[in-house]
Amino acid sequence: MGSWGIDYSNPSPPGYGSDRHASDMEKDAIDRPASVVGSIGHGTSVHRTLKARHIQLIGIGGTIGTALYVQIGRGLMQGGPASLFIAFSFWCTVILAVTMCLAEMVTYLPISSPFIRFAGRYVDEAFGFMAGWNFFVFEAAMVPFEITACNVIITYWSDVVPTGVIVAIVIVLYTLINFAAVKYYGETEFWAAIGKFLLIVGLIIFTFLVMVGANPQHDAFGFKFWYEPGPFTEYYSTGKLGKFQGFLQCLIIASFTIAGPDYVSMSAGEAENPRSVMPRAFNAVFYRLTAFFVLGSLCVGILTPYNDEEMVEAFAQGRPGAAASPYVVAMNRMGIPVLPHIVNAMVLTAAFSAGNSYVYCASRSLYGLALEGKAPRLMRKVTRQGVPAYCVGVVMLISLLAFLSVSNNAAIVLNWFVALVTASQLINFTCMCVSYLCFRRALMAQGMSRDDLPYKSWFQPYGAYYAGIITFIMTFVGGYNVFLPGMWNVPNFLFSYTMVFICPILFFGYKFYYKTRVHKPAEVDLQKNLAEVEEYERTYVPMPPKNAFEKWLDKLFG
Repeated sequence: MGSWGIDYSNPSPPGYGSDRHASDMEKDAIDRPASVVGSIGHGTSVHRTLKARHIQLIGIGGTIGTALYVQIGRGLMQGGPASLFIAFSFWCTVILAVTMCLAEMVTYLPISSPFIRFAGRYVDEAFGFMAGWNFFVFEAAMVPFEITACNVIITYWSDVVPTGVIVAIVIVLYTLINFAAVKYYGETEFWAAIGKFLLIVGLIIFTFLVMVGANPQHDAFGFKFWYEPGPFTEYYSTGKLGKFQGFLQCLIIASFTIAGPDYVSMSAGEAENPRSVMPRAFNAVFYRLTAFFVLGSLCVGILTPYNDEEMVEAFAQGRPGAAASPYVVAMNRMGIPVLPHIVNAMVLTAAFSAGNSYVYCASRSLYGLALEGKAPRLMRKVTRQGVPAYCVGVVMLISLLAFLSVSNNAAIVLNWFVALVTASQLINFTCMCVSYLCFRRALMAQGMSRDDLPYKSWFQPYGAYYAGIITFIMTFVGGYNVFLPGMWNVPNFLFSYTMVFICPILFFGYKFYYKTRVHKPAEVDLQKNLAEVEEYERTYVPMPPKNAFEKWLDKLFG
């Protein structure tokens, strides 16, 4: 069965025309790439085999990486607990606004690589080209980042195993998982995400227990570290300016750490019954943001003072794994054994799962570009299991950059990738908001009411303007420190602003070469692929659980 519940052994699949043959559809996919769905057609279609529970947990898996457990300590150190909490809480409102934009568009048209293709359809084909390749670079660069992070985490216990061996093992595992049918990817992420969920919930509970006195010292310290050494700290400068710069550093870290809606939307083309599943997954983003990032940022400020010697030294020396984690630092200070090793093991799971998600999203973004004619035609081909094998292969080739950590300090390599992709992520969010505003404008121009859409988001269009403006500004703020007196560094400047320079080149280069223009609202094609989506929805028959355990999982997480 194909991604829309279509039997490809039948030469006349329903919903695509009774006189259409598979070979004709494949020819159309090549001749008119902008008109294909990406989920129908022999040889170029992914399969809809991701269940509701997979989608829900993929959202968690893509959201939580090592940054929430370890790098968040750098924000605490640079800005103080109050700056960290305010910055993370504020940035969650931005991500929530982006989520609402995506939820409305993706639920209306749940196709492969949706927001990449929407950028071309609703704004300008050149805009779609830029947005798609920017997102691909972001996701693909994060793969070697997480592979390098896995190596760093493992060396927390021992450095006996050579770096190159660890990197090779992780790359092989990612390759095996992502070349298998997408249901195996979904199952892998499902269980890994459960581990992440249990860890962050466990750390929140741990924070509450120890702050009220349930620790070996029986010290009910509460919010002690908010008073001494204090809620704010100075960074770069002194006085109020220094405290503001400390807050700004926390905001920059939050902009890299907090994500989520893009990972949910990328699975739309391979989700069962997406118009029912996707709204629930998008709505759950609010609870994930609140529980994981707002409470998480509060917890680290409660557990560890921003000037803790162990934490400062761990970051300064680039100590491996969870050694610099505020949670582990607090456990060591209170003399709690074993737990630091458990945290490190779970952080390793988080890093591996996040990298796995990036391989998936990067390969599907390249697949979506190919479907729209913005990447080589070869990238449209999929295996019998519905996997875009060539796309996965390209991503795995890029993952070989992780071997840079063999001859360079791993911490330096991690910083390279962080600087490179932070701007890409912010540009990506801005593009989503612009696409939504053009989508909404097209609805109004063509007399379509948002009340008739499968999902209508709140606070629009104000949410889109709010998130779009802030993410656009933050794109230029991320590397501002290189412009401070005595801080100029050419490599840091290039890594911070490479995509800021490349994206306009991609946009104008495509625009001038193909002579594209911004779509007028009345001319935007809002019906493309809609018939196939509605036909799938009409004929959808849910697959029953294989056993009682799977049935229980579907009910609990569906």
